[in-house]
Amino acid sequence: MGKLDLVTIIIIAANVIISYKGFGDYSFFDKYKFHVGGVQRGEQIRMFSSGFLHVDTQHLLFNMLTLYFFAGVVITLLSPLYFVLIYGGSLLVGSLLSLYFHRNEYHYSAVGASGAVTGVLYAAILLRPEMDLYMFFIPFPIPAYIFGIGYLLYSIYGMKNRIGNIGHDAHFGGAIGGYVITLALSPGLFKTNLLMIGLLAIPIVLLFILKRMGKM
Repeated sequence: MGKLDLVTIIIIAANVIISYKGFGDYSFFDKYKFHVGGVQRGEQIRMFSSGFLHVDTQHLLFNMLTLYFFAGVVITLLSPLYFVLIYGGSLLVGSLLSLYFHRNEYHYSAVGASGAVTGVLYAAILLRPEMDLYMFFIPFPIPAYIFGIGYLLYSIYGMKNRIGNIGHDAHFGGAIGGYVITLALSPGLFKTNLLMIGLLAIPIVLLFILKRMGKM
């Protein structure tokens, strides 16, 4: 964790430059943020561009630090190209899930790289489920797969109860993107990590069961 490759530098730089442009230019921010009404009018660019905008410096810093810590795992165990595919694909799946859940909320909007970053995080957990994660407020290490499952279960809770000004659906969609794309790019994981693949799928399956039952 924490390896800074050229592709990671480029993605972080793009996020910083575009986000700071948005901080100082509201018309730019408004034009490229995720907005249900805008997407439904045909402005599909928002599905992607919104992932490079952030609300403020703290929001930007948190996402880029998380990306920094986990990008190296994906790049080392797969490749820079596959990392970019996971990042971009997770961003779009996160936006798609947000659009699905908020399609009737014309004025719903969101920004942030959280969907893409969560996809990279979930990909890293799939690739190295045995690694330990350390959280600022927990004084002991947490197995990566436990964190991944717990995070998505919390996201379901957050989506259901509209907790905070947080795009829980984009986070969840990003994780789905990271999960599916990583398995597509590295099918050998089905031989080496089948149990972990099944465990990490539990919250994803649960979400769609709850949705089908009308409880989401």
